Amino acid sequence: MEYSEHFAYRDGRLYCEDLPVSKLADDYGTPLYIYSRAAFEQAYRDYDDNLRLDHMICYSVKTNSNLAVLQLMASLGSGFDIVSGGELARVVEAGGDAGRVVYSGVGKRDDEIAYALDLGIYCFNVESEAELEAISRVAAAKGKAAPVAFRVNPDVDPHTHHHIATGLKTSKFGVPVDEALRLYEKAAHLEGIRVRGLDCHIGSQLTTLAPFEEMAEKIIPLAQELKSRYGIEFVDVGGGLGINYANDGAPNAGEYAKLLNRRFADLGLKLVLEPGRSIAGNSGVLAARVTYLKRTARDFAVVDAGMNDMIRPALYSAWMNIDVAERRPADEKKLFSVVGPICESGDKLGEDRELAVKAGDVLVQFSAGAYGFSMSSNYNSRPRAAEIMVDKDRAFVIRQRETVSDLWRGERLLEL
Repeated sequence: MEYSEHFAYRDGRLYCEDLPVSKLADDYGTPLYIYSRAAFEQAYRDYDDNLRLDHMICYSVKTNSNLAVLQLMASLGSGFDIVSGGELARVVEAGGDAGRVVYSGVGKRDDEIAYALDLGIYCFNVESEAELEAISRVAAAKGKAAPVAFRVNPDVDPHTHHHIATGLKTSKFGVPVDEALRLYEKAAHLEGIRVRGLDCHIGSQLTTLAPFEEMAEKIIPLAQELKSRYGIEFVDVGGGLGINYANDGAPNAGEYAKLLNRRFADLGLKLVLEPGRSIAGNSGVLAARVTYLKRTARDFAVVDAGMNDMIRPALYSAWMNIDVAERRPADEKKLFSVVGPICESGDKLGEDRELAVKAGDVLVQFSAGAYGFSMSSNYNSRPRAAEIMVDKDRAFVIRQRETVSDLWRGERLLEL
């Protein structure tokens, strides 16, 4: 299936924009993350061009936090959704505007709150009463007024994997919707606090618009009440729009924007969005080289990328399409489990994939731009992969491949 016009086969050879993926793998080594600048830009504009309301798109940094990606998003006019002080520092280093940053997450530390206040972020998305009190204390000590919005949990089932469902009443995220008015009243009278908006995020990888409709139904009356009582300026509907990993039937950003235009048009409030996966996901692939073919009770294609490079299949049982960078005759196809070198039985990039492949070939895992490198690790003492950005017929190294000595940088031997 086609994931992006910017990753397409020509005469059996996969290209990223105008460069063959197999050539990039030869030139830069594997495992290799390959991103398309044009794909990132198009995905962002699919939101921006279709939203008819006053809006601010805040790209979700955790999705793919490479400085070059953040720089590109900032150049398009994007704000940013962050969940740590480190992510805020990345935004600033990449040239992003701290005044267009919303700060989410359940565990903000005092030093992170102070850092964000000093930089003048747009808003804190508050996730508990205890956090509100902490922000009040830190802001008051600085003589500042912290802009806040409560992340309200509307108890909407997003029908997604339980690890990424965040809008249910059992979730660690947000505050119960029936507690919201009490908490806003408290916030309105706390020192160091300025009530600014309302926030809601129900989950990730939603492949139908129905949960967004239900969320809107629940939060719009609350937004109207908060506007009347406290003069809130915006409503943040979070992110969560899914992408097609397989034939998932996920709606596109234009269809989602139409829903938002229709449901929120009469509120008279700015709309804030936090898309991540729907911008980055199909803007990148992971290239890996086949090290061995192995036959036991089944056929394995052992590649040089493992769960330390792409943990989604192991963590979420996620299905991600895998294909060859250069196609062989169809009659050579066999059913393979694509596995990595990590010493774990769960180290699988994909099971039961029909492939025509030999040792030395390059395999490509699609939809790898989101939650790929950003969740990677050095497990089994494996250096992390390189990342490159393709712009038409040029490739730029945006993260160098780690070396073995990078693995112990910062460690110290004992004096024995």
